[in-house]
Amino acid sequence: MQINKFMIGGIFILGAVVFLIWSSSAATSEYFLTVDELNEKAAKVVDKNVRVSGAVLGDSIQYDADSLTLTFEVAHVPGDNAEIEAQGGLAEVLHQAVIDPSRERMTVVYVGPMPDLLRNEAQAIMTGHLGADGVFYAEELLLKCPTKYEEAIPEQAANN
Repeated sequence: MQINKFMIGGIFILGAVVFLIWSSSAATSEYFLTVDELNEKAAKVVDKNVRVSGAVLGDSIQYDADSLTLTFEVAHVPGDNAEIEAQGGLAEVLHQAVIDPSRERMTVVYVGPMPDLLRNEAQAIMTGHLGADGVFYAEELLLKCPTKYEEAIPEQAANN
């Protein structure tokens, strides 16, 4: 009889641990989407934590220094590295995304200091949520500017 109590208690504890792991991982999971994928799944991902990547459209950048509110648009870039390389590399893909008016676009709002690397054709990697209004509200904003690094490499190599 005592063995059954221990088995029932052990099963109960194991079930509780499994439930806690499942619920915490479901709450913190993030989807990695392109702008096209986000726009396609918009109704399913509204107010869910997602991560999106896109090419910054430089002429859309607006910054309010008083409220620290940054607004800009990003254009779709492929999410597959093999596809990016096949199209000429990241710098070329970002350039083509910005100049192609037929690419899917998305407005982004971020509250925080103005990032130094925010410029035309930079790759923005944003974590946040899509609002019901279709605007992406970024909580985290990472930027890559491949042309800056490509130009700096030969100069650095020449100085060494």
